[in-house]
Amino acid sequence: MTSFRFALTLSTAIALISAAPAFAKDDPPKRTKPSAEKAIQPVDRILVIVNDGVITERELETRVTSISAQLEKQGTPLPPKDIFARQMLERLILEALQLQHAKEVGLKLDDKDIDVTLQRIAKDNNLTVTALRDNLAKDGVSFAKFRDEVKREMTIARVREGEVEGRVTVAESEVDLEMAQQAIRPQGEAEYLAAHILVRIPEGATADELATRKKRAEEAFAALKKGADFGQISATYSDAQEALSGGNLGWRTAAKLPTMFVEAFQGLSKGETSKVLKSGNGFHIVRLVDQRGHGAAQTVTQSHVRHVLIKVNDGQSEALAKSRIQQLKDRIDGGADFGEIAKAFSEDVSASKSGDLDWVYPGDTVPEFDRMMNSLQVKQISEPFLTNFGWHLLQVLERRESEISADRNRVAARLGLRQRKADEAYQQWLLQLRDTAYVEYRLEER
Repeated sequence: MTSFRFALTLSTAIALISAAPAFAKDDPPKRTKPSAEKAIQPVDRILVIVNDGVITERELETRVTSISAQLEKQGTPLPPKDIFARQMLERLILEALQLQHAKEVGLKLDDKDIDVTLQRIAKDNNLTVTALRDNLAKDGVSFAKFRDEVKREMTIARVREGEVEGRVTVAESEVDLEMAQQAIRPQGEAEYLAAHILVRIPEGATADELATRKKRAEEAFAALKKGADFGQISATYSDAQEALSGGNLGWRTAAKLPTMFVEAFQGLSKGETSKVLKSGNGFHIVRLVDQRGHGAAQTVTQSHVRHVLIKVNDGQSEALAKSRIQQLKDRIDGGADFGEIAKAFSEDVSASKSGDLDWVYPGDTVPEFDRMMNSLQVKQISEPFLTNFGWHLLQVLERRESEISADRNRVAARLGLRQRKADEAYQQWLLQLRDTAYVEYRLEER
């Protein structure tokens, strides 16, 4: 299947192949024709009840098949089929819980939001949306199914934003400590390409449960010491979100990794793996895949942006604010000047400067604004989007690379801390969501 590069989770791009009937059931023979062939009727079975929803056998088999194909394409050895299916089932349970939560809190995505994301996916792959549709069709994937997967991933991302990222705070004392730690590191902070295995500890775990989870982590470590493939062990043992993508965390600076990971890396060479590490949420194994950046000047991408803001407050509901910002977007699309619209209608202090916010560093703004800014091309105007300030339109005017000054290092440290805390908080929130859910397995009925 064609591989598409976009900033959603692995399952979006690969869980797209059509499901074949998992099992079949014989119809009774017709009395008038005892020798007639038995008709095969495909059936599906409920494997797990998750609150008021279900996960079916067909749904699990579809996901296992698609992700297996992706892992094989990447050259990652597959774990035993039964273990892999269990891992995939747990992921489906967590996804179901997050989608149920989105429904409970009234989180909905507009079709236009999904269309914008599909356009970005196509553009990131140097395709038009029509070409994207054609490429999917060549791989036997319906565009409607692909769109549904994108919508699911976007919904889960919005859940994370609402329940975790918007509530993460970083105290000045935490930034002071991070800056002090950075001061004793070599100049030009390194970036690490890391892979990770997590064996999660349940909330309120008993001594026996703790011992069981530790043993599981030690089994994973022992297999790695014997030369087992890290991706295969990750898919077999890890409870982390990236378990089925080889445990890959991507390139991260020290500020964006847990301190114990960075400390473990100090004693490792490229390709080496740490011993089992313990934190409050579980047992970890990390691998230093690669490292770069020591001694280099630190630079960052700045964006020169302008925006229009329509606030949400007691005198203006979210629906009304959204309607107003959409009307302004329509006027700009019709030829109206962005700066003039901002000057006349924006409810931000930047209105007097035609909405100009000057040069903005990553992390200077709230996460939703930051993500939208980073996703836009130069001169591109965003679709309306919501932050805790209200509804925005955003345009990136220019971009440049700039060396990070001392004060910007502090901003970067705060951003790294925020990401690290958000990752940890999200994992904890998922754990709580899972522990408080009604989950009934029906595997024994297979």
